[in-house]
Amino acid sequence: MAAFGPKIKKKPMAEINVVPYIDVMLVLLVVFMVTAPMLMQGVKVDLPQAPSAPIDDKDDEPLIVSVDKEGAYYIELGGNPKEQKPLDQITTMVSKVLGEKPDTAVLVWGDSAVEYGAVVGLMTQLQNAGAPSVGLVTEPPK
Repeated sequence: MAAFGPKIKKKPMAEINVVPYIDVMLVLLVVFMVTAPMLMQGVKVDLPQAPSAPIDDKDDEPLIVSVDKEGAYYIELGGNPKEQKPLDQITTMVSKVLGEKPDTAVLVWGDSAVEYGAVVGLMTQLQNAGAPSVGLVTEPPK
């Protein structure tokens, strides 16, 4: 058989290139991830649920700072844990410990009769001392 002319190759149908759309979505995701924490205000608190689960057993002990019903501060870190300490001394001690062991958990034991502002003020001071998050210790319901 004779060829009647050059063979014409069929071009495939035009396809949508999705790579640029994926790039745009990833950029938007990064923008939202960076700006979302900036929109949050207030003290970051990991509040436990009513029947709370126990803390994971770690090798290092958590730092426990307590507030009694009169608003006095205590820290369980060497020495006498029943000795009242001023807040600036507690924040200095916490910042030194977190400087050496940054993964140390910081927990607040607040008396149920203590003023709410005293607990929030303590948590703010602990975060300013370098604690990435401050936990509240509760007792399970009876």
